[in-house]
Amino acid sequence: MGIVLNDRCYPDVDEISVTEDNIDVVSFLTEWFDDREYVVGHTSGSTGTPKKIHLLKSDMEASARLTNEFFGIDTDSVLLLCLSPNYIAGKMMIVRALLAGANLLVVKPSSSPLKEINRSVDFAAMVPMQVQESLSDSVTRNKISYIKQLIIGGAAVSSTLESALSAFPIRCFSTYGMTETVSHIALRELNTAYSGYKALGNITFSQDDRGCLCIHAPHLSNTFFITNDIVRLSGKTSFEWLGRFDNVINSGGIKLFPEEIEKKISELIPDKRFYVTGVLDERLGEKAVLIIEDQNWTQEKIASFMKEVRFILSPYQIPKEIRFVSNFRETYSGKIIRENQE
Repeated sequence: MGIVLNDRCYPDVDEISVTEDNIDVVSFLTEWFDDREYVVGHTSGSTGTPKKIHLLKSDMEASARLTNEFFGIDTDSVLLLCLSPNYIAGKMMIVRALLAGANLLVVKPSSSPLKEINRSVDFAAMVPMQVQESLSDSVTRNKISYIKQLIIGGAAVSSTLESALSAFPIRCFSTYGMTETVSHIALRELNTAYSGYKALGNITFSQDDRGCLCIHAPHLSNTFFITNDIVRLSGKTSFEWLGRFDNVINSGGIKLFPEEIEKKISELIPDKRFYVTGVLDERLGEKAVLIIEDQNWTQEKIASFMKEVRFILSPYQIPKEIRFVSNFRETYSGKIIRENQE
């Protein structure tokens, strides 16, 4: 099987000259073509320290075929790899290109990966921060249009970012999946009438007694997964994501989903990172508190924000307090760690 990197075909991984930009790609390819049935991966660390996991190559191939079929990826396609191959999203971009015989453009992972791109790309994967940075930079903003199909994963896509992408003639999707499911198993097309995720291939969904998503994935060696994601099912092949079970705030007997609140208020805090969490409260049991990564809000700005938020949120959802911190802690993969507040 040939390897096509940056417009050049290599008959063997040993033929590839190792550079600072492709060293992790070459390392993965070496592992991919060895005699073992698996490659070593790591979970994202969203709920703690990343764990080492063995990913079967047969499962990775099955996952890649689903994606390639959905997006029409073939030997004529150009794919962009701007994510680290140390995590599942980057690994799977390489596998998709290998199986399709597609041309894989490799750029060093950064917050603004399109700076060196000056050509059309059929398929790319980014995290929300990379998309936001690309849109904010005058040099790279119009380069978003070079990408025909873009998947965005690793964190939630804010309503502000989704709206900004609607100005460009590209198909954009938010992904749902995890390392254990070998990348995404469902996609939500942005800026369309339906706000839910739709299954790929023959994947189906159900719920446990907590209302959390259960995944039935016949294409994988492990065919059943129980998640901590609370969802609203629409039949067996689609769902709306409501939030994490472990993040739910029980305030005065009302269940609040922080992620739902965050999406609604994202347009009011477009340039700062933030999250909503629950804090113990004598009267309510728990109260919703907004944590913002900033130290420069004046009392006037806080008052203005609280006035605007009343038009967006229900009375129960409105944060009872706003707290400010200088810097959020992050997981190994760059996700915000929701600190317990007292």
